Amino acid sequence: MKIILISLALTMWVLATNLGYSQETEEISVVIEQLEEKKEDVVNAEKRALKQDIERINYQFEKQEITFEEVETLKKLSAEKHALNIENKVAILDNQISLIKRNGEIDLNDNMGKIEIGIGAVDKEGDFLVGVKINDGKQHKRKYDRRTTCGLVFSFGLNNVATEGESLNDSDFKIWGSRYAEFGFSFKTRVFKESNFLRFRYGLSIQKNGLKPTDNRYFVETGSQTELQVYPTDLNKSKFRIDNLVIPIYFEIGPSKKIEKHDHIRYSTRRQFKFGFGGYAGLRLSSRQKLKYNDGNSNVKEKLIGRYNTNNVIYGLGAYIGAGDVSLYAKYDLNTIFKDNPIAQRNISLGLRWDWY
Repeated sequence: MKIILISLALTMWVLATNLGYSQETEEISVVIEQLEEKKEDVVNAEKRALKQDIERINYQFEKQEITFEEVETLKKLSAEKHALNIENKVAILDNQISLIKRNGEIDLNDNMGKIEIGIGAVDKEGDFLVGVKINDGKQHKRKYDRRTTCGLVFSFGLNNVATEGESLNDSDFKIWGSRYAEFGFSFKTRVFKESNFLRFRYGLSIQKNGLKPTDNRYFVETGSQTELQVYPTDLNKSKFRIDNLVIPIYFEIGPSKKIEKHDHIRYSTRRQFKFGFGGYAGLRLSSRQKLKYNDGNSNVKEKLIGRYNTNNVIYGLGAYIGAGDVSLYAKYDLNTIFKDNPIAQRNISLGLRWDWY
């Protein structure tokens, strides 16, 4: 019985070893086949690059930027360059194949990957990083023309209320004490195929509109209306805030720099003038009020969360003008702040805006 068990264990070990060896051999064959295919990709990519070089040289000749002799010289240099590129790249792949065949294993130290982390950084590919980018070390085909990009949007500045029949000079709210902030992500899509002069902007943002009443007042709900009343105690702070979730939609115009490479083209708006106009629509997330005062014994902080008869649906107009990442930004709510108040009041904001792509 003992001999039978030992024989059975040896048989299973031999089968497992052969199975593992078979799987490893199959993996090596697949890798070699992929490397062989990559050689063909290298040749095709260099041929495309050579064709683009020749088209660019012909275009320069048509525009009379270079002479016929210069055309012939540039074409010859380009052909030599891409021929050497093919020779060198194919040689590297052949060496990899020989190394795998000779050692009978895949070198795991080859094509090591890496992880890039960043917010607002630009990697060596020229892509804007938002979060984590994992590079697995493999050669991925780069998209030749990327018409849509994604980035971050942040803005802050002064906030106030446009009251029907009144000017901002007569506002019930502190000019410098009332502020807003907006942050979110945004997509930017080139409208025309061959031009980046007009872009379509859309995304998702959170708006925080704050108001600080004057003359020791705070907001009070009186039935279906909301009004400012004098607080019975001296207030150290009185602040009212509405948070909204909105979808901004803008058209953006302005010049851009076209970056042409042999395997891709990109349009860069860095340090370029831009003007955007459009609007936004969304929903109210919350309404809250913060009060600070001294009751005679200690400092008291109150946070009051309620509806305050505010409108649930938010929509308005916005525009910005600037250069590069920074712009002067203004937005105006078309909806009234309070639903049933007899005098229409609408939120208005002015500040700075940052767009990172």
